[in-house]
Amino acid sequence: MGHTWFELEPGRKLTLPLGLLLGYPIFVGKSIRDIPKKKARGRPPTGGRREGLMVRLEPAQFDALDNWISRQKEPNLSRPEAMRRLVELGLTVKVPAKPVSKPGRRRRARELAITAIEKIIDPSAPPEERAQRRQRLTKGPPEFREARVDQPRAPNPKARA
Repeated sequence: MGHTWFELEPGRKLTLPLGLLLGYPIFVGKSIRDIPKKKARGRPPTGGRREGLMVRLEPAQFDALDNWISRQKEPNLSRPEAMRRLVELGLTVKVPAKPVSKPGRRRRARELAITAIEKIIDPSAPPEERAQRRQRLTKGPPEFREARVDQPRAPNPKARA
């Protein structure tokens, strides 16, 4: 019989060189790794699932928002980012407490305080001393007057000198 290709004869198995079998996964792996990954479809991730907020604004508010955006240093500031920054600013700014000023309530509270004070002030004290005690108790001691937030501060004469 003649020599056949790879010595194949009917009924015999093909025997491959051992080196070819050991290198087979390396060659096949390279071809699979070179295939580029498919692009992800849809919207890109936004950094986690957070609760959104939809806000409706009046045209005047949109104009004010756009005006604020135009005054910023960044040229391409978006409306949502501007809203985030404005909310952050609003939450960090400290506003002094304003008392509810109704003249009738203030007068009535003063009258009630004076009546209560008159009951505890010593009736045998001279009228000047009673007036001084009444004023001190209604206005409060000077140490505490400086700490009150609901009262406007008096100008400090020492600061001007």
